[in-house]
Order: sequence, then structure tokens, then C-alpha cells
Amino acid sequence: MRLRDARRASTRSRNGPVALLPGHVVPETRQLMELREYLPILLFLGVSTIMGMVLLGLGTLLGPRRPGAEKLSPYECGFEAFEDARMKFDVRYFLVAILFIVFDLEIAFLFPWAVVFTDLGAQGLAVMGLFLGVLVIGFVYVWKKGALEWE
Repeated sequence: MRLRDARRASTRSRNGPVALLPGHVVPETRQLMELREYLPILLFLGVSTIMGMVLLGLGTLLGPRRPGAEKLSPYECGFEAFEDARMKFDVRYFLVAILFIVFDLEIAFLFPWAVVFTDLGAQGLAVMGLFLGVLVIGFVYVWKKGALEWE
């Protein structure tokens, strides 16, 4: 008799499934128990999906509809979209965007450094001080050149 048939035979009795050994759980019951552990997650996903759909639907049905020329016009980069493609525009918009990316990356470097700060010691503090010093010098330079001032 194969092992699978032996398990089937030993798990059947008049009173229902029987464990093969003390503490042993029948494989079918174990799978059912594992699936039951996912039930709260499935309920949460279902309720949140339904609530999201209901709230979007209510916003669409009950929200104000006042379209106008100004609301329907596209807006990008601080100037009108339907003008000459070769028109002059202010480069400071892009400079501010690049500065934002630079200082955003600075913060991305500060978090891992702060996590392992105690392991790095004085050398880690000096290196990060040098890094921040270079960025501060660059920030002061950009500020003195007037790139952050809008007229």
C-alpha cells in the first residue's frame, strides 16, 4: 500500500478524521488552517475596495461641476501651453527643480547615516560634515547668485 493510501485509511473512522500521531495534523486540515489565516487580509482588501469605489462614486455624483475656460486650460511650467514653441522662458524654474532634487538626495543620504551613526564614530561624523559642508557652500552660492528669488 502506498503512503498516500495509508494516510487516507488511517485518517478515516466513524467519528471523523483521526491524527496519525499525537500532535500530528492531517495535511488537508493544515491547508484549511493556513487559508483561514488569510481571511482577515481578504476581508480588509474587500472592504477597502468597496469603500474606495463608493467614495469615488459619491464624489462623482455629488461633486460640483463648474467647468470654465480657465479650469479646462492646461497648465505646465508656469507659462501658457498654446503659445509659440520658441518663446523665451525663465530658466529659474528648472534651476529650482534641480536644486530640489539635489537637496532631496541629501536627505536620502542622511537617513542611512543616522541609522549607523553610533557604529561609524568620529570618522563617520567628519565625512558627513564634509558632505553637508559642500552642499551648504553650493546652496549659499546659488542663493547669492539670486537663483532662488522670483521677480
